[in-house]
Amino acid sequence: MDFNWKIMNKVSENPFKNRTASDMPLIVVSALFVTCYLVSNLMAVKVIGFLNLFYFDAGTITFPFAYMLGDVLTEIWGYRTTRKIIFLTFLCNVFMVICTQIGVWLPSPDYLDTTAQAYNTVFNYVPRIILGSLVGFLLGELSNSLIMEKIKAKTKGKHLWVRTIGSSIVGYMFDTIPFVLIAFLGVLTARDILLMIALQYLMKLGIEVLFGTPMAYAAIRFLRRIVDK
Repeated sequence: MDFNWKIMNKVSENPFKNRTASDMPLIVVSALFVTCYLVSNLMAVKVIGFLNLFYFDAGTITFPFAYMLGDVLTEIWGYRTTRKIIFLTFLCNVFMVICTQIGVWLPSPDYLDTTAQAYNTVFNYVPRIILGSLVGFLLGELSNSLIMEKIKAKTKGKHLWVRTIGSSIVGYMFDTIPFVLIAFLGVLTARDILLMIALQYLMKLGIEVLFGTPMAYAAIRFLRRIVDK
């Protein structure tokens, strides 16, 4: 049976017809943005400590790259589009919690008991991390994108580094404090929680300055060549 491409092209849901080259950069950046947040939330289960003095969750390492992608989205496509993607990411996080909890509730064979216990240990804790992440995510990312848009208007589109770092200074504060309190209050001591908040904030900002901002410059320059065609 021959495939009739003419009939397919008349169907409004046809992805080959609806997809355009200008849509692909937004799709790719949005997918990376969502992925970075999901990965950061899963990595946050692991708490890293140095000499019993400094504590931070492993998600701190990848989280700034999600902020960098948020800056790219705001810079290229504006606050309205970025806000929609932020809420989409929120829903993806909720969906991940539901799916992982279904896995926790379902029974497993006796000979895989060790594997099941490891799975349950990780994903029974993830919902609390996700709750803290969702609250911090909405407060931090929305404030980050909004402030970046405001600074862009004030600077008339100049000095990208001022926008990326300036917005992150505020955004990380609104993200880190509620996340750590919700995710680790009652698990770590008050001293460790305060150290974690301070260290996470400084590490995220440091990664943003050293790696995130240069990567944002490169990504924005590359995307403008494609989107503006």
